[in-house]
Amino acid sequence: MIMEERRRSALERLGRRLQWGTIAWNSLEVFVTIGLGIAAGSLALIAFGLDSLVEVFASLVVIWHMKPGDGGLQVRRDRRAMRLVGGAFGALAIYLVVAGIRALVAHEQPASSPAGIAYLFVTALVMFGLARWKKRVGVALNSEPFRAEASMTFLDGCLATSILTALTLNLVAGWWWTDPAAALLIGVIAAREAREAWRELGEGSPSAPS
Repeated sequence: MIMEERRRSALERLGRRLQWGTIAWNSLEVFVTIGLGIAAGSLALIAFGLDSLVEVFASLVVIWHMKPGDGGLQVRRDRRAMRLVGGAFGALAIYLVVAGIRALVAHEQPASSPAGIAYLFVTALVMFGLARWKKRVGVALNSEPFRAEASMTFLDGCLATSILTALTLNLVAGWWWTDPAAALLIGVIAAREAREAWRELGEGSPSAPS
């Protein structure tokens, strides 16, 4: 029993370090990608910066959820944390879908951004690595909010890869529409993740207080 408690405590410390590491990286992303997006007129880069804000929010929610508490309090925290993370997914999805459709209809053509391509390549590697690590910790801790936030980090990596591809196609082939199309695609994926988070919440114990 003591060994199990020590193992869980070590996993929780690792989980907090992973969350703070994610927060630090995504805080940098907010300024870098939004700045590059404004300079190039790229909706996808700006959307990625806003996604980073959502990722920071989700990481803070998980850190709050990991605070010690009694069984009843932990159940309430678990459900509230799942609501917050699911809401963050939903807000991101709404923005990306609306902005992506608007850009496609208006034929908004972004300029090329070699600096954005280079930064997103590094970001994709970092996000996929963090997501894999977080998922392992979430499974070991049996924490639904932690696993949901790991999914958001993985989504962040997918978003970076999609936008990287879109920016490359725009630079090489002049396919301007790939920029808003990438934002729209990730918006649809984010909506699915929001639905999954709320579905898991609905499958929780009906007797658990909200």
